[in-house]
Amino acid sequence: MAQGRKEALSVQALQFADAALVYLAFVISASVRENLLGTLIKWGLWPGEGDLVQLGLGELFPLLVVIVPFTPIALGAFGFYRHPLRKRIRDSLSQMFKSLIIVGVVVGALVVFLKLGDTPRLTLGVAVPIAVCLVLAREGLVRSFVLHSVRAEDAKEAVIYVGSEESITEFEASLSEEVLAQYKVVAHYHPAKDSSDNFSVLLKDESVARAIFAPKQTEFGELAELIEICELQGVEAWISAGFLQAQVARPDFDSMGSNPMLVLRSTPELSWALWIKAMIDVALSAVALAGSLVLVWWWVALVIKISSPKGPIFFRQKRAGRHGKPFNMWKFRTMHPGAESQLDEVKEAQGNEMSGPVFKLEKDPRVFKFGRFLRRTSIDELPQILNVLRGEMSLVGPRPLPTYEVEQFAKSEHRRRLSVKPGITCLWQVEGRNKITSFDEWVRLDLEYIDNWSLALDLKILLRTIPVVLMRRGSR
Repeated sequence: MAQGRKEALSVQALQFADAALVYLAFVISASVRENLLGTLIKWGLWPGEGDLVQLGLGELFPLLVVIVPFTPIALGAFGFYRHPLRKRIRDSLSQMFKSLIIVGVVVGALVVFLKLGDTPRLTLGVAVPIAVCLVLAREGLVRSFVLHSVRAEDAKEAVIYVGSEESITEFEASLSEEVLAQYKVVAHYHPAKDSSDNFSVLLKDESVARAIFAPKQTEFGELAELIEICELQGVEAWISAGFLQAQVARPDFDSMGSNPMLVLRSTPELSWALWIKAMIDVALSAVALAGSLVLVWWWVALVIKISSPKGPIFFRQKRAGRHGKPFNMWKFRTMHPGAESQLDEVKEAQGNEMSGPVFKLEKDPRVFKFGRFLRRTSIDELPQILNVLRGEMSLVGPRPLPTYEVEQFAKSEHRRRLSVKPGITCLWQVEGRNKITSFDEWVRLDLEYIDNWSLALDLKILLRTIPVVLMRRGSR
């Protein structure tokens, strides 16, 4: 069965993890061998003096170069990484046994061919059961995680089916329960019975991440408008390509179950770089939280309570996350209590310095004195580290807007800024921040970031954010 790109990347990640566990098994085994032989020599139970300095992994290095990467490859060849939810422990043991036979034959051949007569057999023998236990433990943890993800309805990706009832029923029948359990169908849309305006509303209201087209009896041209709507809003369009033959020269294919799918993306493609971005987010946020918790958080909290004693320390607001899914964004409070209820009054009295649905005002009367300092120094944004650690935000990405502002978007393409995870800093902040008064220009910078995303661009924005914050450029 063909693998989807996401599944293929997941398998590769597991293979890298298992290769590391195999190496760890040899490290543990070498340590056990060294301690055991050292004790036996000390007690006079082992012939010869022994050279404890060389009782490490040095003698095994030529074999480790082969064993470490080859073991997960052999496991993959016997289907070890397929169907984690349907596998039994005896299936895993059987696949591991077959893989060990292949690896053992290769190792034996290398020992003979390279004349590795001094290979420490004790280290090799002990490493095998340790590696088996480590890999089985890893598989158990992954299975538990997958089960938890499958059962967590709220965490599933929201998708919408596009097509006739017949074509959708036939499409779903071709998918396994394991594939169907990975996403949540929030709506069915029939192109012949409904309007494109309703399709656009469904994508927005249901925070759809993917639209699955099953055009069995629908001309491809009839779907062009719907696909364009997906493109403008940054929603992935997955088109069942079972009807396509060789007439499509260079399609971008993925697969869902056994169905070939033509995917049209207007967002960064799933890749190792995105996973590395997520790991960097967690690592840097954890370091920033640990470093700032004692040095900054306590005294900021104290001064906020002194400056504005009636309100809470933190401000929590519903913001639009990826695909518009709402989440609670945290900041240090900079306004007097009840400030949100005064928004319309302030708009009427003071106006709005920002065009479009976003509200910006340099001298907002709702901000107390110390709050202005927090805003100028961007310290009020510090609690968003918690949102990054929760996976709701990234360090770099379009700034999350309040849900009520997102609902006022006048153009569909404005929603494409919601197609990636929101961030603490972005191009808008380093290119001009509050000096930019046009929401269209703000969106243009966000879309420029999305269309040209790379790890190097993230690093560049992070580095440019430092002097912007320190010199308080564009802050209010």
